[in-house]
Amino acid sequence: MDFLIDAEMGRRLAAAREWGQAEVRPVGREADRLGRPIPTNHPYFEKVLARGDARTRWRPGSRSAGSAPPRSGRSRSTVMALLLAEELAYWDRGVGVANPGPGLPEGNVIGAGTEEQKERFLGPFLEPDRPRWACFAMTEPGAGSDAAAIRTRARRDGDGWVLDGAKCFIGNASRADWLLVQATVDPNRGRAGQRAFFVEQGTPGLGGFKIEKKSGLKAYESTSFSLTECRVPAENLLGGERPRSDRPEGFKTAMRTFNAGRPVIAANSVGIGRAVLDEALAFARGHGLLGRDRVRDRLEHMKRRLRAARLMCLKAGWLAQQDNIVEASLSKAMAAQVGQEAATFGMELIGTVGARGDHLIEKLYRDVKAMDIVEGTGQIQRMIVARKLVGLPRG
Repeated sequence: MDFLIDAEMGRRLAAAREWGQAEVRPVGREADRLGRPIPTNHPYFEKVLARGDARTRWRPGSRSAGSAPPRSGRSRSTVMALLLAEELAYWDRGVGVANPGPGLPEGNVIGAGTEEQKERFLGPFLEPDRPRWACFAMTEPGAGSDAAAIRTRARRDGDGWVLDGAKCFIGNASRADWLLVQATVDPNRGRAGQRAFFVEQGTPGLGGFKIEKKSGLKAYESTSFSLTECRVPAENLLGGERPRSDRPEGFKTAMRTFNAGRPVIAANSVGIGRAVLDEALAFARGHGLLGRDRVRDRLEHMKRRLRAARLMCLKAGWLAQQDNIVEASLSKAMAAQVGQEAATFGMELIGTVGARGDHLIEKLYRDVKAMDIVEGTGQIQRMIVARKLVGLPRG
């Protein structure tokens, strides 16, 4: 494994650092102060587009022979993506999620979608004419950590599908051009009965959008919505109407997305932890606290723990093209915990200053809690690791 930062990676990280300081943190603190997601017409999003972001990595014809880089190249690319995810979260993780782009479902569409679906749904993200979003809708009121328990139903009706159900805590749902909705086509088949459907914004039956109030990460919207007799055409079934032996299995496709995303969440956690550590160090230095043994010990301890979490995260990313289930879960479980430890120490250090609600550490303390929840809680990650390492039964 090669985690060395070459000249090109260094330039990209430096650019991300400059962008984060100048644009990301200010708009994140603004959203936190106002207590609402960044509006879709905010000038920040136009700057994102002008910067060349918010685009899909899919390219027409990219499945042609010889187009895929060697595994080592893909691994280096994944490591770079994780380092950038860490840097962006250092400045504001909520803003990173709020950024326009194809988002979480992009990997599903690239990996399992038909060529027509990629052109139709990812094509507008090649050179977006305005800020555009997409989202992946898995979580339900009764199915959070247990993604296999979803109840949203899809039934075939004539030349299309009809969806009924409810989703919650879905990022950017009300502003998305389209939503990739996970549903079950056959409850008797359990996980094997799940498929994913493209539901375009404005489709009759899609509605009831409610943006939830969160204690942290206020820059992006976490949305609940419903599907009531929501009809979509047959061509909106991810992967199309292939024979059963050739079709992508919906649950496994979704899990691959989460498995790829967990190291990103780990990187985000490390980034938030780094921000806390830097702010704590500045506070301790400014208030003459570095002479205290306990303060120095805790600062060193958190620095060491964050470095270990970063290495575990990068290893999971390096192995992303292989079976990295254990490493992905280990990295998320550990990094989220380390980020919370750093934030707790930071709050202890600043003491009553944190009660004012205007110190960055107080905001980071609220932000980092979500890292243990999103894309599988810490408890779920530990269960996954236990099953793989010691053969714990599913129960």
